[in-house]
Amino acid sequence: MITSATGRNTLNFVLFQTGWLVCVLYPGLTATALVLLFLAIHLLLVSTQRGAELRFIATGILLGSLMDSLWLQTGILGIEGQNSINITPVWLIAIWALFMTTLCHSLGWVAKRAWLPFVLAPFAGSFAYWSASKLGAVTLPIQAFSLVAIGAGWLVLFPLLLRIRKHLVPEQAS
Repeated sequence: MITSATGRNTLNFVLFQTGWLVCVLYPGLTATALVLLFLAIHLLLVSTQRGAELRFIATGILLGSLMDSLWLQTGILGIEGQNSINITPVWLIAIWALFMTTLCHSLGWVAKRAWLPFVLAPFAGSFAYWSASKLGAVTLPIQAFSLVAIGAGWLVLFPLLLRIRKHLVPEQAS
């Protein structure tokens, strides 16, 4: 394990950003396999509470995938070539897994101010999906409506995830 908090946060940030980009540019099983490798690296070199963090990651995957599935079912979000089966694809689930690691490490600072998650989440969440749409991984069928709906989802989910983290991974909580 990396002993420096700055080193752990930096590696966590790099793993997430690289994994997100690979999944968005090459959505599929190969990208998902790479994310699994990144998760293993994260657990070996970054995580200070592997068991607790794994439970947190699993919780976030479930909640995030449910939110994405809702957006897919309602037409807020689309996936090219996935018209008949509106469930969250495995590569998007992989992004959720990596994202959850950031809440314990490189994005942990967001929880230090009670108001900050409510201000950042709607914009940052929408921006991530908008960016993914510009790179061709997802579609936003009615862009303005989709971005507002995604922002509203993140307004609810992000603070909830931070609250869950506080209980499941207490050492990392602010």
